[in-house]
Amino acid sequence: MDSIVTKKLIKKFKEKTAVNGIDLNIKQGELFALLGTNGAGKTTTIKMLSGLILPTSGEILIEGMDMKKDMFKIKEILNVSPQETAIAPNLTVKENLEFMAGVYQIKDKETKINELIKQFKLEDVLNKRAKTLSGGWQRKVSIAISLINNPKILFLDEPTLGLDVIARKELWEVLNSLKGKITIILITHYMEEAESLSDRIGIMVNGNIVDIGTAQELINKTKSKNFEDAFVSIATGGEL
Repeated sequence: MDSIVTKKLIKKFKEKTAVNGIDLNIKQGELFALLGTNGAGKTTTIKMLSGLILPTSGEILIEGMDMKKDMFKIKEILNVSPQETAIAPNLTVKENLEFMAGVYQIKDKETKINELIKQFKLEDVLNKRAKTLSGGWQRKVSIAISLINNPKILFLDEPTLGLDVIARKELWEVLNSLKGKITIILITHYMEEAESLSDRIGIMVNGNIVDIGTAQELINKTKSKNFEDAFVSIATGGEL
């Protein structure tokens, strides 16, 4: 079964068309990366798929449910980790986790919190106020919080932005462990990240998804030496 389906999805802001009639199918348990240059329409697409903004026209089906009719049910099974770090700065890391567990009314919240602490290696920062943490640590906490409600679908917008190499690799391990269990839609500017983590990759240009495939399929299709060259070729229409 497909986890996410869009049909002729369009979003306009006054005279500007940010997303231009995309058709998309994302499978259950798939890690799907959405790539494109700045302004290609990636974040707008994610905001529509996660119910943060409404499309101008078109259809969105999430786990078989129509976004227009079943918005509240859909929001219960997904979560978003946005580009902006989503944590309460004056609360400690543990208080942030406890607060969000309360918001989502997690039944066995201590078990879930302890699972996330271990998964994201948060032991050393648990009692520190979020505002005192480095940007990288804040990102890790923000992503941990996005998993507090055991979402079926997780949207990650630039999840490793600000992380050092070691922290990035650790987060990759977490994401790899989630593959097949939940559906993950990833926006990233790191080509290595998309190539390493993704089951499939969609490339957006001017509001359109112009190509979809595995990293290797896109490399082969463009006859490129590596995935970064393949992305550049597709995103520029082969014109450099």
